[in-house]
Formats: sequence, C-alpha cells, structure tokens
Amino acid sequence: MTSDMGNLTDAAGLSLVADIGGTNTRVALARGPVVDRATVMRHANADHPDLASVLAQYLAQSDIAADQISGICVAAAGPVHDGVAQLTNLDWQIDRATLGRTLGAEKVAVLNDLQAQGHAIGHIDAADLDIIIAQPDAPAHAAKLVVGLGTGFNACPVFDTSAGRFVPPSEAGHVSLPALGGAMADLTGAMMRDFGFASIEEVLSGRGISYLHRVLHGQMAEPAEIMASLAEGEAKAGQTAAAFVQIMGTVVGDLALAHLPFGGIYLVGGVTRAFGPYLDRFGFADHLRAKGRFAGFMDRFGVFVVRDDYAALTGCASHLAKL
Repeated sequence: MTSDMGNLTDAAGLSLVADIGGTNTRVALARGPVVDRATVMRHANADHPDLASVLAQYLAQSDIAADQISGICVAAAGPVHDGVAQLTNLDWQIDRATLGRTLGAEKVAVLNDLQAQGHAIGHIDAADLDIIIAQPDAPAHAAKLVVGLGTGFNACPVFDTSAGRFVPPSEAGHVSLPALGGAMADLTGAMMRDFGFASIEEVLSGRGISYLHRVLHGQMAEPAEIMASLAEGEAKAGQTAAAFVQIMGTVVGDLALAHLPFGGIYLVGGVTRAFGPYLDRFGFADHLRAKGRFAGFMDRFGVFVVRDDYAALTGCASHLAKL
C-alpha cells in the first residue's frame, strides 16, 4: 500500500524489505507495516553473487546508510528452516543471523515467499482483489489459504490467533498430483515416465503450462506463446488452458478441504494473474466444488485472485512490524 513517507533518511523505524525470486530481487523501504512503493527497485540476481551484494547496491542507490535500517525482512522463493532459506531456483542461501550482522538491524526475519503473501492478507486494497467465488460471511479470525502459481507452486494457511498471525511454511507443490479422469487420465503416467514422480508443481507452474501442452498435443511451446495463442482463440491453446484451469480447481479444492479456509482462498503469482480472466470460462469453480457429497460444503469458501504484485513486500513489512 502506498504512502508518502516524506524524508526517508529522517524516518524513525525505517526497515528494508525484499522479495527474492529465481530471476530478480525486489527491494523497498518501509515504515511500520507500510511499504513505500516509490522506493521499490528490481535487481537482476545474475548480476550479484549473493543477497548482501543486492542490498549493498540498493542502499547505495537509495542514499541510505545501513545504520539507518532498524529491521529487515526478506521473502525467499524456497524452503526456510530455522531462519535459513535455500532458494529453489537460485544458488543462494539466506541466513537470518548473517543478514542481521551484515546490516546491524535490530529485527531480522526470513520468510518463505508464500508466508510473506500470507502476512499481506488484510493489507491489500480491494481494487487489487478479483472475486472468483464470492466470500460468504465469516468471522475475522477464520482461517485463510494462500495458493501461489508462478515459477513453482506452493500453498500455506493463514491463522489469526490471540497471539498474532501465524503463517506456517509449506512445500505443497511437491506433493503428489491427485488422480485425474477423462482426457487427463494418462497425465500421471506421462509424469512418472518423464520425472519419476507426479507432483503438483510439474503441472501447475510456468513450466507446467508447456509440459501440459506437450502431453496433450505433442508440441513444445513456451508459456508466453501458449497464452498469446489462447488470447487469439487458437484451439490447442484453449484445450491446454482448459486442462490447466480444471486441474487447478481440483487441487485448490483438495487444499481447501485440508485447511478449511472459511476466511477465503487467495490465489497469487504471475501464472495465477495470467489465467485469472479464464478461470470462469474453463470451469475453475465447478472443479473446485467437484467433491462428491461434499460439493455443497465447498460453497463455504470464497476465492480471490490477488493482482497486487507487491503483496510479498507488504507481507514482509507487516510481519516485521509485529516482531
């Protein structure tokens, strides 16, 4: 959420937040739970040996001294354990203790990128939320679920408790893809042949679009090509997109039953935003609800697409402000 923070160099409680992806790292300044979007800078990871180099360049370009930063929170696209993140698609390791010593910050946190998205829920403008399934009335403390589709796939629940918000880490993209019927019945066999394991992420991700297209049509194509063909009404791209959305609905429905997010399901990530306009057309809601005698129960979960590309930064700032 934007804010006029005035003279940042004089701001008390100035913090630094970063969203580390496989290709780029975005860094910004925040005060309390509010990110100043005017300070967001994108850095190509290939130009840096590690995160410390990225942060040093950011501070130099922002004319901010490290001793002016009282806190830092980073969101990493990879598993986090005991304050250490190992990025999945980048040979970087982020260590909370080392990060704190590097900047001399009082408060330091390392989150998985989906955890950061979870901490952003409730701090995202309504204009940045597209309603896919209307949210029924629910208490404010009702559990929520964040599902991310981008370079990879992940999901994590969000719990608001008397002790504060708890967003447990997860690596949900690496669990088994559910059994599928119809035209997709042979997908699992193909994945076992090609990967040795049929995981959700190998289908519901950027590279998964290309893989699904190859399984269905025997043709290789980049995700951007498939999406462009879809926009032009090309039949094979439409079949690939329909299969992708239907599998997505099935998987999100499974996750909803696992976590019971009566406070809503929030779909995030670049792939999610690309498919947002097609979710209704290809029956996302119908496949989410297709749970036999529990089909009616599935109406209790609202679904939103988050179009705020800075949500992970907002989540970092919100989490840091509560430490």
